[in-house]
Amino acid sequence: MVKRLSRIEGQVRGVSRMVDEERYCIDVLTQIGAIQAALDKVALGLIDDHTRHCVVDAEAGERVEKVDELMAALGRFVAR
Repeated sequence: MVKRLSRIEGQVRGVSRMVDEERYCIDVLTQIGAIQAALDKVALGLIDDHTRHCVVDAEAGERVEKVDELMAALGRFVAR
């Protein structure tokens, strides 16, 4: 996950350079789309990890709270 985020950070710096250099707008937008897709993969990985560890491993009394928390996070994720 950290490796993937570092790669995204590099992509963002690259887009910043592209804007500074006044590169072709469509090329910049293409790179922004790639960054968004990479961030979505990170988010899905975090959701998967949370589900498998925090929700599944929660004690019965905490599980409802963890599921509610997960559903709220998913709602924010898909609403954008």
